[in-house]
Amino acid sequence: MSLIQEILPAEYLALSPAEMDRRILHYKSVLGNRLVILGHHYQRDDVIGYADYRGDSLKLSQLAAGERQAEYIVFCGVHFMAETADILTSSQQKVILPDLQAGCSMADMADLAQVEECWDILAEEYSKEIVPVTYVNSTAEIKAFCGRHGGMTCTSSNAGRIFARLLQEDRIILFLPDEHLARNTGLEYGIKPEEMLLWDPEAPDQELPARAPHLVLWNGFCSVHQRFTPEQVDQVRQKYTGIKVLVHPECSNAVVSKADLAGSTEFIIRTVSESPAGSSWAVGTELNLVNRLAKENPDKQVLCLNETMCLCVTMNRIDRPHLLWALDNLAAGRVGNQIKIDPATAGEARLALDRMLEISS
Repeated sequence: MSLIQEILPAEYLALSPAEMDRRILHYKSVLGNRLVILGHHYQRDDVIGYADYRGDSLKLSQLAAGERQAEYIVFCGVHFMAETADILTSSQQKVILPDLQAGCSMADMADLAQVEECWDILAEEYSKEIVPVTYVNSTAEIKAFCGRHGGMTCTSSNAGRIFARLLQEDRIILFLPDEHLARNTGLEYGIKPEEMLLWDPEAPDQELPARAPHLVLWNGFCSVHQRFTPEQVDQVRQKYTGIKVLVHPECSNAVVSKADLAGSTEFIIRTVSESPAGSSWAVGTELNLVNRLAKENPDKQVLCLNETMCLCVTMNRIDRPHLLWALDNLAAGRVGNQIKIDPATAGEARLALDRMLEISS
C-alpha cells in the first residue's frame, strides 16, 4: 500500500494548547458517535487524553470493529495498528492515521520479498511442515502471507498458547518479525537454544543445520525494548533496595531472565496497578507508559528500568496538531490519511487473525 504523506499546515504548529484543546473537544462533540478516537498505551499524554478507548493494538482494533455506528476511526498509534483496524472494521468505516510517518521499525524489518525467499529456502531444505506465525506488530502484507500459508498471528499475551498448540503438532514455527518474543516464548515452552535457528534476511545463503529446527527466529526487534540491558537490571537492584523488575517480552532473553516478571503491556499495567501500596517497580517498556503508570499509582515507586530511556519516536509523531488537523478535515467532509488495505490482502490477513483467536479463545 503506497500512501502520500500530506504536509501539516504550519498554522497548526502556532496554535496554543488551550486553543487545540478547545477545538478537538468541539469536533468530538459535533461528530458524536460518528467518531471514535483510539489511543495506544505508548501514546503521549496530551493525545491519549482525547481517546475514547485506550489499549494495545489488537484490543483497540477489536473495540473499533464493535463500534458499528462510528463512521470514522482515528487511530493514535502507528501504521500497522491502523492497518489491523481497517482489516477488522467494516467497509463503511474509515480508519485514519493522523501522521502517516508514524511507523514501526520492527514491523518494517520483515519485508515480504525476504520472507517469501526464506520460506522457499526452508521448504526446500526440510521435509517437516512449516507454519508461519507473525506477531501482530507486523504489516498487513506479512499477516496476509501467514494467512495464505496456513499460519496465524499472535500477541505477546497469547504467544504461549500458540506455541503450545504448534509444538504438539510437531511443525517448524517460522516466527516474524521479533526474535526476542519468539526466543523468550520458545524457551518458556521447552525449545532448547540449539533447536532454534536465527534467520538473517540479509544473508539468505547462510548455512542451515542438517536437523530441522523447531523454531526459526526472524532477525527483527523493537528499537525501544532493544535498549534495555541486563546491566541495567543489576544497577537498579543495587540502587533501590527491594525493587522488582518487570519487563516486556520484546526485551532480550538476557534481560527477561534477570527480571522478576515479564509480560505483555496489559500484564505490566495490571501487575503494577494491583500491587500493594509502597511497592517498588523498575519497568522495562516504553517511557510514556512507564511515566503514566507512575502518575496513576502515586502510592508506589514506578520508574523506567533504563533511566536515560527515550520515547518511541515514531509513536510520538502523533501529536495534538496532527490530531486536530485530522478532525478539522473530517468536520469539513474530507478524509485525510485514510488507511485502506486492498480486499485480497485484508482477507488473507483476516484468516491469520481468526486462526489466532480460534486457538487462544
